[in-house]
Amino acid sequence: MAIELDHLILAVNERDTSLAFYTHILGLSHEKEGDQGPFSMLRVTPAFVIQMAAWGTTGGEHLAFAMSRAEFDAAFARIKAAGIAYGDRFDTVGNMQGPGDEAALGGMGIGKAVYFFDPNKHLLEIRHYETT
Repeated sequence: MAIELDHLILAVNERDTSLAFYTHILGLSHEKEGDQGPFSMLRVTPAFVIQMAAWGTTGGEHLAFAMSRAEFDAAFARIKAAGIAYGDRFDTVGNMQGPGDEAALGGMGIGKAVYFFDPNKHLLEIRHYETT
């Protein structure tokens, strides 16, 4: 069996605000039956979840989400409709340009990307690859 990332714990400031952001903007599913103790479960893929915990944070984490072109276009439209500042590179959030040609290799190579911050100041990236 290949090693796979099963889950990660993401510290947030306000659980409900963060859940609303990740479900509405990114389209992740909140699996309430997986909530336990301080953790709220967000399904990313069939084999990977984010366990969100309201432990407080100053931000600074970086999460990159690869998706199909259709999913990317839909998420990017929701980002723009919500008035969320975005950029074409990790260091240009707020320039309202993008998607950018991502020069850094992701898990599947080079792709198109948009960067923005979640309500906790975690840097998020959505990307798609020309083959998806």
